[in-house]
Amino acid sequence: MKGKTITVENLVRKFSMKVLAGENLEEKMIVQSRVHRPGLEFVGHFDFFPTERIQVLGRKEINYLHKLSKGERKLRIGNIVNYHPPCFIVTAGVEGLTYLTQYCIEEGIPLLATNKPETTTEFITKLDAYLVKQLAPEMTIHGVCMNVSGIGILLRGHSGVGKSELAHTLIGKGHRLVADDVVVLKKLSQQTLLGTHDEKTKEFLALRSVGLLNVVRLYGRKAFQEETRIALDIKLTKWQKDDLNNELEHEPEYTEYMGIKIPTIEIQLQPGRDVAGLIEAAANNWYLRQQGYSAAEEFMSRIEGEFSDSGQ
Repeated sequence: MKGKTITVENLVRKFSMKVLAGENLEEKMIVQSRVHRPGLEFVGHFDFFPTERIQVLGRKEINYLHKLSKGERKLRIGNIVNYHPPCFIVTAGVEGLTYLTQYCIEEGIPLLATNKPETTTEFITKLDAYLVKQLAPEMTIHGVCMNVSGIGILLRGHSGVGKSELAHTLIGKGHRLVADDVVVLKKLSQQTLLGTHDEKTKEFLALRSVGLLNVVRLYGRKAFQEETRIALDIKLTKWQKDDLNNELEHEPEYTEYMGIKIPTIEIQLQPGRDVAGLIEAAANNWYLRQQGYSAAEEFMSRIEGEFSDSGQ
């Protein structure tokens, strides 16, 4: 698992922003997800000032600064720039901001401005989502990641067990490939694990005896998805007749990734067995359980009902 950083230059390119002040943007690092609007700080409250976050100035903040006297404005802005946040972003237009530009130049703090006609809230929502994904702790695993009926699934197993071939079968059934061979997992929150590719293998599926396939070129855009929230972890193992679990419902198992527990099931492989169909069933059954339904519980209630009726 590793944390990540991005540069202010990455931010400028991603959101097509104007650079009003700042040099060597590729050296200015952003390490904190989520942004901050320094309203309280402008009036002197610094008890909880998140200094490592991007500072966003919307119409309220800019109008407040414009109304201050020159000396008061210098004091208010100076109190914030002294903490050297990674950058300031203005979303309310840049008219009359020469004083802010000058302060940022003097302190070496990048000052950026948005180009698109959107509200500050809309921009912050997009920026927060981008930062959370880019700065999320991540790890890589060997396997395949699929989106099956809208549900993110990891397929794991020893090399050569047939993970990629199974993914190809699922694509033929209308499901989507996310990543083959190298799966990147990102921890977005304490409950959310995102699966994606590592860019190099994007859209590629490697099949033994056939070679490398580009699933988008072969089957269209519907065959591929950039990322998916992981809900199920499926282990593909060799057939062991005596190990098959035939209970109505067994104790759930989990695999932990970066502190997040993912429900895990084992599917044994055997020639002629419809493993793709079993994965579809597992995905749909997981969805029903999220809605509060259990087939095993309904079955047992029917049996108990029969015994109750026969005892009358």
